[in-house]
Amino acid sequence: MSQDNAIETEGLTKRFGDLIAVDHIDLTARAGTVFGVLGPNGAGKTTMVRMLATLSQPTAGTARVGGFDIVRDAGAVRNLIGLTGQFAGIDELLTGEENLRFIGRLLGMPTKDARARARELLAEFDLSDAADKAAKTYSGGMRRRLDLAASLVGRPRILFLDEPTTGLDPRARGELWGLVRGLVADGTTVLLTTQYLEEADQLAHEIAVIDRGKVIATGTPTQLKAKIGGQSLRIQPEDHEQLDIVRLIVSTRFPDLDPVVENGAITIGVNDDGIMPALAADLRDRGVALTEFHLGLSSLDEVFLTLTGRRAEPETEDEPIEEEAK
Repeated sequence: MSQDNAIETEGLTKRFGDLIAVDHIDLTARAGTVFGVLGPNGAGKTTMVRMLATLSQPTAGTARVGGFDIVRDAGAVRNLIGLTGQFAGIDELLTGEENLRFIGRLLGMPTKDARARARELLAEFDLSDAADKAAKTYSGGMRRRLDLAASLVGRPRILFLDEPTTGLDPRARGELWGLVRGLVADGTTVLLTTQYLEEADQLAHEIAVIDRGKVIATGTPTQLKAKIGGQSLRIQPEDHEQLDIVRLIVSTRFPDLDPVVENGAITIGVNDDGIMPALAADLRDRGVALTEFHLGLSSLDEVFLTLTGRRAEPETEDEPIEEEAK
C-alpha cells in the first residue's frame, strides 16, 4: 500500500445468500482528501462502509485502511477510524457534553481529558450553548453535528461518513459541508457515501459511481462530467408551448444526440460550443424567446443518467444489514 493512500480495496465483495451487495469493488482513496462514493439506495454503499469499518467481513477480496488489513488487523483499523452512519447514533437522554464525554471514556480517556475533548468539540461544532441540554431537544442539524463530533472524539485519521446529510435541510447540509472541508484541511481523510449528486460535486476530490454493487465509473467530478460530452446546454423557452419547436431545432443541429426534456427546459450534452451562435439564430428566426440559454459543465446527475440510463433516485429497498457484526 502506498503511503499516499489511506484506503485501498481489491475485489472487495459481500454476498447475502444469492444477493451480491458489493461486487468486486476496486478503489483507492488518497490520504488527506475526500473520496466520494456516489449511488442510489441499494447500490451497496453502506455494506462497503461496514466492511471497511470492520463491522462486517468480506465474502471475498481484500482491503487495507491506513495500511492495515481490515480482517487480519481489525483492531488496528478501529484505532484509526471514525464512523458516522446514516442516522444519528447519540443517546437522546444525555446532554451534548455527556454524549461526548461518554465516548471519550469508552475510548479509555481519563475523565479530565474526556471532559476537555468534549468541550473542545462542542465549541468547534458551534454547540457550546447547547452543551447542557438533552440531545432530544436538538434540531436535526444539531444532532448531525453532535453525531459527527462523537466520531471525532478519538481524533481519527480516517473518517467514514455514510450519507451524513440525509434528511437535513439545505442550510444544515451546507453547515456540515463546511465542517467536512475543515477536517480535510487539517489532514483527515474522508470517505463520503452519498446519493446527493451536488454533495459529491461540492466535496469530493475523486468519485466512484456505483450501481447495483459494481463500480461503473471513477474519476474527478470534472472527468466524470466530461463523459457525456464535456458540456451541457440548457435551453428554456419563455413559452413552454414552444418546447416542441426548440426540441426540433436542437435535434436538427445535433441529430445523433437525444435531448432531455424536464421542467420546461431542454438539456443536451455538446462537444462543440462553436455551434452556439447558429443555434441561437435558429431559435430567433423561429420566434422563440428564451428565459435561459446556458452552456456549462455537465452535472453529475447527467453523468449518472448517461452511465446507467436512469437518474440517481432512491430505490425502494435498503441494502441488507447483518444482524450481528462479524
